[in-house]
Amino acid sequence: MRSTRVTWASAAVAALTVTAVFAGPAQSASTSAGGDTAALLKLSSSLGNRSAGAYVDAGGRTTVTVTDAAAARAVTAAGGVAKVVTRSSAQLASVSATLNRTVRTPGTSWAVDPATNQVLVTADSTVTGAKLSALQATVAGLGGAARLERTSGKLTKFISGGQAIYSSGYRCSLGFNVRNSAGQYFFLTAGHCTNLGSNWYSNSSQTTHIGTRAGTSFPTNDYGIVRYDAGVSHPGNVYLWGAGTQDITTAGNAFVGQSVRRSGSTTGVRSGTVTGLNATVNYAEGTVYGMIRTNVCAQGGDSGGSLFAGSTALGLTSGGSGNCTTGGTTFFQPVTEPLSVYGVSVY
Repeated sequence: MRSTRVTWASAAVAALTVTAVFAGPAQSASTSAGGDTAALLKLSSSLGNRSAGAYVDAGGRTTVTVTDAAAARAVTAAGGVAKVVTRSSAQLASVSATLNRTVRTPGTSWAVDPATNQVLVTADSTVTGAKLSALQATVAGLGGAARLERTSGKLTKFISGGQAIYSSGYRCSLGFNVRNSAGQYFFLTAGHCTNLGSNWYSNSSQTTHIGTRAGTSFPTNDYGIVRYDAGVSHPGNVYLWGAGTQDITTAGNAFVGQSVRRSGSTTGVRSGTVTGLNATVNYAEGTVYGMIRTNVCAQGGDSGGSLFAGSTALGLTSGGSGNCTTGGTTFFQPVTEPLSVYGVSVY
């Protein structure tokens, strides 16, 4: 991997105090026009194949897609908006599984779009010629269950200079500070970052050691964990880039339409919404699964950083396309998976 590449990140290292980067007010679990979001998400899940998912629309209404009238009545009774669709969650999962088996083209990704009841397949500017024709044919063969769109730029991972964490001549950013039941402290970041080296530093000259890699997973997943050295400060709050700090109290699962923020050492705090879940992303270095897809922008140097909604940790920045001048798409590793795998929690 060349020294000009790796994903995006979002936490800062100031002196010997390492703080996860977060921002923004807590998002309420309910909406004025769409009922209690948490309850409706639970209802959508309980409906199984009678629903194809739930999302919060631009007007703040929590909408649950359903395949029959009885399910629609249940959603309405719970205070949500019911949208009758033709494809169930199982059918859309089957479409995604077909794409997972048949498409490995770098620069492509896909995720379920519950608003249109389709699997949205995206191809970046590098997918051309025979590769593009083959992808178009595959999507066409899936009928109306999938659609293809192009995105500008290149789907990739980035690395660049700035206030962040360093290893083996590469730069990434810290995601979340965590601890285990024995009281040992760690931080999470992207797995393609922790793949690069075992020793991590707070400065680009790599003279101030802050921790040693304790685990890494990339591709398939994109998360890693580093154990802090004794004497390094690791508060459970987050740095707001000149706007103070905010405590992180929990970790959760994202939902489509959720308002989120991402904070990075290159581009600061950026906001947007979740546009897809369980996304598959084909990087040149390998495929990752189960990602959160957003319209939040990011740039080189934002690797491994935090995705959040208020005081809730949601994900670790993995990669994407575009930039913070023209906009872009960014994918995140859900944080709940590494928390479970490594037996740690935010605090």
